[in-house]
Amino acid sequence: MLFSTLSAFLLASLASVVRAQYPDPGACSGECFTHDPAVVKRYDGKYFRFSTLDLIGISTADDLSGPWTRSGSVIQGASVINMAGNDVLWAPDVVYIRGIYYCFYSVSVSSSQTSAIGYATSTTMESGSWSDQGIVVTSTGSSPYNAIDSNVVNGTGANEWYLQWGSYWNNIYQARVAINGEYVFRSGNEHQIAYEPAGNHQMEGAFIWKRDNLWYQFLSRGICCTYNPDTDPIDQVYHVTVCRSDNPAGPYVDKSGVACTSGGGTIVLASHGNIYAPGGQGVFHDDAHGDVLYYHYLDRTVGVDYSQSKFGWNVLQWVDGWPTI
Repeated sequence: MLFSTLSAFLLASLASVVRAQYPDPGACSGECFTHDPAVVKRYDGKYFRFSTLDLIGISTADDLSGPWTRSGSVIQGASVINMAGNDVLWAPDVVYIRGIYYCFYSVSVSSSQTSAIGYATSTTMESGSWSDQGIVVTSTGSSPYNAIDSNVVNGTGANEWYLQWGSYWNNIYQARVAINGEYVFRSGNEHQIAYEPAGNHQMEGAFIWKRDNLWYQFLSRGICCTYNPDTDPIDQVYHVTVCRSDNPAGPYVDKSGVACTSGGGTIVLASHGNIYAPGGQGVFHDDAHGDVLYYHYLDRTVGVDYSQSKFGWNVLQWVDGWPTI
């Protein structure tokens, strides 16, 4: 009996520690649905949040906590990319370069490797201001990767840019890109920068953040995006990991020194309490908060359907050169 009581106490204590390991997401009011968000703060202090679905939906707010208001979409009607899924669009990434905002997006359908990454440009980010520019990367059934979930990061020079992409299959690939005005095109050979060798390679959504001449590759790992909390192991649903490199092209390793191409990745954020399956992450610097990790998540008190995805964010802290919340 004493052993059983002690065991129960220890298990309860461990569960409490796990629940307390991560802070809850920052507040969100107004239009809080999102999936695979991208967040940018414009020069005038206005926040823009972009989301999968609705031809890349746009919501805006005067505060990161909201209230958020839906304001339209990046693409009108359909993407110029003639491919199945061009009237939906996924996984936006928005970057500001020399006076122009570039919104990279994905064209595909579920479980297909016939995919493309396209982009649109704007000088304001407002709905109705975007010009669809077409394809940057494509994939087919014979490609080693799936051309979705793109992200652009600056390298060591003002004109040095890298595009990373990938989901399942052989996971995450990267290539140099040239960006000149409204034109973006690949200018370097592609190579793999992250890979999950186990199972069906549940890794996607690479986002690389540059800080102090180091590059941090944040990844979404695990089961997505249909869930059964009663049967899905909690440590195997969507969560966020990170690897680091002193070169934007890699190699990337986690805090323990395990290569990101060998399944490495230090956990930054995972399910806790009623916060379930956080992922689809990105980072931006906010003069009001500092470095911010943003993502989507599900609230188990509400439900775990795709349509119940919410916008989450936390301020990043940096400890010994590694991000934590």
